[in-house]
Amino acid sequence: MIARARPRPPQTPARAAGVFAALGDPTRLALVNRLSDGSRRSIAQLSEGHPVTRQAITKHLRVLEGARLVRQERAGRERLYALDPAPIEELRRYIDWVSGQWDARLARLKALVEET
Repeated sequence: MIARARPRPPQTPARAAGVFAALGDPTRLALVNRLSDGSRRSIAQLSEGHPVTRQAITKHLRVLEGARLVRQERAGRERLYALDPAPIEELRRYIDWVSGQWDARLARLKALVEET
């Protein structure tokens, strides 16, 4: 019996874990949601309607930057934040890969059960 090489995941589990961790906080997830329309927003704009301070929003944005989910650019005296969808796309591919692994295992189990 020839062992088949297992397909490699699109990204490392550690990298996926970092993105999951960044998205695991409700405030950070809300910030990502607000930026998902493609707009660039200042900290003041991102703070509107949130029960937390601008300083807290800044800390959350730093976490999102660390996970490469958000990037900032200077516009005069302001820093504008924008969503970088690439890590989310990588995460989607990773989840699809894990799902495919489980589908293959379940198919093998089904074949084994039906064989007996």
